[in-house]
Amino acid sequence: MHFDKELDVRGLNCPLPILRTKKTLAGMVTGQVLKIIATDPSTTIDFLVFTDQTGNLLLTSLKVDNEFIFHIKKK
Repeated sequence: MHFDKELDVRGLNCPLPILRTKKTLAGMVTGQVLKIIATDPSTTIDFLVFTDQTGNLLLTSLKVDNEFIFHIKKK
């Protein structure tokens, strides 16, 4: 999937992946896609809630081995 920026939050636990995502998205423009790579299993639910509350669009949520990959489109 196409993305404009990548954020590596592997090894970080809640709430740091969400906080770093929020900060990164703030520096992006509407319509850009952020790819996030995480290892904290709770990010699966955290990013669902985050995108629901912020209006950003969760395009993908995948688990590959022990990593979680998300693509979020900025509103």
